[in-house]
Amino acid sequence: MLAEALRAAGFKGVKIGCSEGSCGACAVMIDGRPRNSCILPAGMAEGSDILTVEGMGNPENPHVLQQAFVDSGSTQCGYCNPGALIAAKALLDSNANPTAEDVKDALDGNLCRCTGYIKRIDAVLEAAKATKKPAKRAGGKK
Repeated sequence: MLAEALRAAGFKGVKIGCSEGSCGACAVMIDGRPRNSCILPAGMAEGSDILTVEGMGNPENPHVLQQAFVDSGSTQCGYCNPGALIAAKALLDSNANPTAEDVKDALDGNLCRCTGYIKRIDAVLEAAKATKKPAKRAGGKK
């Protein structure tokens, strides 16, 4: 499966939780869409653009979502975070102004037993606010 292939290639952020596609820990973006890599044969992703959590940012330069997860206290053991971050990124890539309900729907396939979901929803909403660009007035001035 793709999850095993990615982990063997050094992408340890791809977690294997259930091996049946129901927990979301293995989520990666394939051609811009979140997919559960534990149930996807590696060959099916050949030639595709694959994004793992490692491609989002790093400790020195975290993605706005990664920083928001830390700042909100929505991380504890961290096992489920990579998949949730991928799902959140997919949401913000397609909807820069999500509602709390949009975030709930986007994260629905990502299970967390440690921190629950409220802080995670708040983190995604804060990241969305942080990435909004100020509107320009007529004439191109702020």
